[in-house]
Amino acid sequence: MKVLPVGEDALLVEVASGEEAQALHAELLRRRSEGSLSAREIVPAARTVLLDGLDSPARLAAELTAAELPPVPPRGREAVEIPVRYDGPDLADVAAHWGVPEGEVARIHAETEFRVAFCGFAPGFGYLTGLPPRYDVPRRATPRTAVPAGSVALAGPYTGVYPRSSPGGWQLIGTTDAVLWDHARVPAALLSPGTRVRFVPEAGP
Repeated sequence: MKVLPVGEDALLVEVASGEEAQALHAELLRRRSEGSLSAREIVPAARTVLLDGLDSPARLAAELTAAELPPVPPRGREAVEIPVRYDGPDLADVAAHWGVPEGEVARIHAETEFRVAFCGFAPGFGYLTGLPPRYDVPRRATPRTAVPAGSVALAGPYTGVYPRSSPGGWQLIGTTDAVLWDHARVPAALLSPGTRVRFVPEAGP
């Protein structure tokens, strides 16, 4: 674990893997909830956690540097289920990369339980982990100028759902009508770090 100062009241904690970042994020949230940690923001990423708005960043940096990483927390609360039609334009390419029929891509993906590792890129976009490393896929050589909202996509070790239309280079394997970001909903984001997610196949139109 490496702890770096960021400005006057923030720290960036670097760890070796996404699993360690998830575990550290969960532990820091637990500490803040019980009142032993004062932080305005605790933001996970692929292999880092940013803590902002700290009262004593130097003291916390020393404490974290000396501490052992916590284990990955047990899976809590029920999984969010996202209905999906496996009809994406890159489904055949992903199947070829995996060396399986297209229908097998859908089966493997739908039978996997995912966890939101971190959020970013666009409001409501979660980076979901859960697929074994052998199913990592490269980004498209040429990104699309517009990916439709609701596209279920793969890139590297992650699955994601585009909450709105935007450019993107991920491999599109399906579509969903689930609303990932809604200003009128509390919370606005359907997914947040640590959320368990399952994709539920539904028939096409």
